[in-house]
Amino acid sequence: MSELKHKNLPIVSTGKLVELLTEAYGTMIGAGSPAWRMPSVMLWGPPGVGKSQAVRQIGERVEKKTGKKVHITDVRLLLFNPIDLRGIPTANEDKTLAVWLRPKIFEMDPSEDVLNILFLDEISAAPQSVQAAAYQITLDRTVGEHKLPDNCIVIAAGNRVTDRSVAYKMPKALANRLMHFEVEGNFEAWKQWAIKSGINGKVIGFLSFRRDHLMAFDAANDDLAFPTPRAWEMVSDVLNGISDDIETAYPFIAGIVGNGVAVELRTWARVYKDLPKVEEIFDGKIPTLPNNTDALYALTSSMLCYAREHKEDIRRIGNSIRYAMRMPPDFATVLMKDYMYIEEDFTSKLIAIPEFMKWLSTKGSLLNGSV
Repeated sequence: MSELKHKNLPIVSTGKLVELLTEAYGTMIGAGSPAWRMPSVMLWGPPGVGKSQAVRQIGERVEKKTGKKVHITDVRLLLFNPIDLRGIPTANEDKTLAVWLRPKIFEMDPSEDVLNILFLDEISAAPQSVQAAAYQITLDRTVGEHKLPDNCIVIAAGNRVTDRSVAYKMPKALANRLMHFEVEGNFEAWKQWAIKSGINGKVIGFLSFRRDHLMAFDAANDDLAFPTPRAWEMVSDVLNGISDDIETAYPFIAGIVGNGVAVELRTWARVYKDLPKVEEIFDGKIPTLPNNTDALYALTSSMLCYAREHKEDIRRIGNSIRYAMRMPPDFATVLMKDYMYIEEDFTSKLIAIPEFMKWLSTKGSLLNGSV
């Protein structure tokens, strides 16, 4: 809901955030600048939008970009009190002074070939006494006698007070020590991540059909189960780990995203029983093409998942592209884009497939420069 957004903050999708910070950290490290020169980052956003997942993606991409090993220390500040951050007091060796045992969160590898990310999650849910203890961490990079190594960057995240989750207003003194971004859901960025991460094909297909259901958080609504990117990942885990049958998994799905959205998913998923057999498409056969929109969304997601599971079988993927040429151009284009997201640099494998190059020569303009 737009009225809940912070004023005067840049609003970015999770995908754009990952891109921006990966580039910034990569450039800084490439230039030999110490990590502490990068201002500490604060990510604001509603529950389940993907803030924590974005930090993990940043770590993975920075690792690839720089060749450094990235270690993420995830600290849920809601579970801490100020003394937890400073450590446990004990007597020094001659029993004349109190010293503080270092908390485990400060136990980081200071090696030059390592980058540490200290992720202070749920910072806005922490009581203000704990937030005050975070002052030193975010700016001075210390708490009491303990100091973060020079190869550590700090990222914090939390819900907004207006989200009606557990959240305390951030003190101005702390806020002024951070570089702030407001994170919002974005379907295309989520879909790229979902394809690479093995999210269940029925979840991808349904959300391609109903993009508005990716993120339906409403602070004014008291519903306990509602759709968010985090919730859909949980639905995918149910479908991948318990049962791929929507009817069987329905009670679990409804308990995650709510009855209304779960009913829509169950109704939509019934088109799967009438779809052509995906194995036949990849074998080179030409089964009848569905003509209704919801079935086409289901078919493209099924073809994507089959291609993802058989990504080394280039010949059979070529057969599927030949079949896709019979689809309406917008659906074929979506499928080609999805194939390109299967893994990093998979486009280079697609370019080696004659059927893909044939499609590219006739319909490639629909990709809008994606290749």
